Amino acid sequence: MELNSYLILILGIIIWFTIWFLVSKIYFYIKLKKYWKKAIKNSKKTILWEVNEKIAPLLPNFKYDFKDLVFIWKWIDYIIFDWLSRWNLKQIIFLEIKSGKSTLNKNEKEIKNIINNKKVKYEVFHIK
Repeated sequence: MELNSYLILILGIIIWFTIWFLVSKIYFYIKLKKYWKKAIKNSKKTILWEVNEKIAPLLPNFKYDFKDLVFIWKWIDYIIFDWLSRWNLKQIIFLEIKSGKSTLNKNEKEIKNIINNKKVKYEVFHIK
């Protein structure tokens, strides 16, 4: 083979790798953009969900006194000591706030079953 044939072959390989590199970059960017959109959408949902949990007690149809609430957030949103702020505790309520079509997850369902089966107790831990 002549020198020109080698140069054309090398140039062809370089052009092929350059095109392959650019196409793979474009493909990666398109995929990444899709994941960014999905991440932003999920982030907005999470933020909205957290805001809803915080403002729910301030809504007019919320039937408990704001002073009786203790925010827990993990697995149960609030524990309500109904009427404790008026020195007349009537009941203790475990409240989970949901919006839209959301349902209880596995942990929340287990907690609900334990509470409904009255497997709840009170303990005091003394530090020595």
